[in-house]
Amino acid sequence: MSTVPSFDPALPATAARKVEFISLSHLNPSTELEPVPSRGIDLAYFRRYVAALEEGGYDYTLLPYGSSTADSFVVASAVGQLTEHLKPIVALRPNTTFPLVAAQKLATLDQLTEGRAVVHLISGGSDAEQARQGDYLPKDRRYARTSEYVDLLRRAWTEPAPFSHDGEFFRFDDFGPGFAPYGDSIPISIGGQSDEAFAVGGEKADIFSFWGEPLDDLRGEIDRVHALARAAGRTTLPRIWVTFRPIVAATDELAWKKAHQYVGKVAATFERAAFGKQKHQQGTPQNVGSQRALSFAERSELYDRALWTKTAAVTNAGGASTALVGSPETVAAAILDYVDRGADLVSIRGYDTLNDAVDYGRHVLPLVRQELAHREATGQRGTLQAEHLGNYGEDYARFAAAPA
Repeated sequence: MSTVPSFDPALPATAARKVEFISLSHLNPSTELEPVPSRGIDLAYFRRYVAALEEGGYDYTLLPYGSSTADSFVVASAVGQLTEHLKPIVALRPNTTFPLVAAQKLATLDQLTEGRAVVHLISGGSDAEQARQGDYLPKDRRYARTSEYVDLLRRAWTEPAPFSHDGEFFRFDDFGPGFAPYGDSIPISIGGQSDEAFAVGGEKADIFSFWGEPLDDLRGEIDRVHALARAAGRTTLPRIWVTFRPIVAATDELAWKKAHQYVGKVAATFERAAFGKQKHQQGTPQNVGSQRALSFAERSELYDRALWTKTAAVTNAGGASTALVGSPETVAAAILDYVDRGADLVSIRGYDTLNDAVDYGRHVLPLVRQELAHREATGQRGTLQAEHLGNYGEDYARFAAAPA
């Protein structure tokens, strides 16, 4: 088990960096706590959810993609029209949309939202899920395809004259000029923790995404992707996106009680076939990120200030699943620990989806932003992280080790 990070009043080198917040938009009230048998869109709920993100001060929202989900492009367009500031992140699998068509769609979204479009490319971590839409490339070749895809997106947005291409995965003649985005380009995010993911992301991504891991482990991964970026001759390094599933209550003790209640419900949900323990969710996951999450869970349930891995263990690390548990102050301090280790974008989405999004916007985001504003104004670190170090061993024994 890691120890709580020590409090150093010296201002970290990363303090002046802007930190932005991401959430994931949900289309209906079904959750891992209370699954609702529905594959549709509850429009009233979706409107409330997006409005809550806008009002709560989130910067981005991720529109996820799966073989049986709503289309992320269409949902992103709706988000853009329902909000003024929230930036829609389109999750896109390169096998589903020809790159020139994707560039056209993304540029259209960027124009309609006056420069708010972002794309997150999913190369595919599960052979079974990829096969559902006819993609049978092995994983290493999927990342090679993503690399070619990134190049073609950017050329489609910027080439002033028609161009042709004859690559390993895509071929066309005399395309362009393509439909231009609102600005010079559109940010491209890539995630994954395989060697191939690091190679492509380090060389070409504007943003590289991780799931929540222990602080020292994540810092090593950030250093790795930045080293690859430098080796590729880049002077602007990828921004780092880290995702957590916070479980927050008024006090640390209440948060741990809630966490144990939640994990029982989540475990039961993932055992029920109705919610879908599908083939790609069973056995040893193919993707390295899930393998790492399960490895951390086997070693310890709790790391650093507030990182809890039991939520990953009970879901076979199916997606982003590590939690931050505690009061708003404890969770905000934990987020700042990650900011100090290199996080530029912090994604937080809860298990009680809409209510959690509202609570984070009211109680967690302001604390993080107040601390960062204090650092910028004074050149000094504030006391939030010091005040919420807690008695780590005692608190874990009292609140985390056994359900109340």
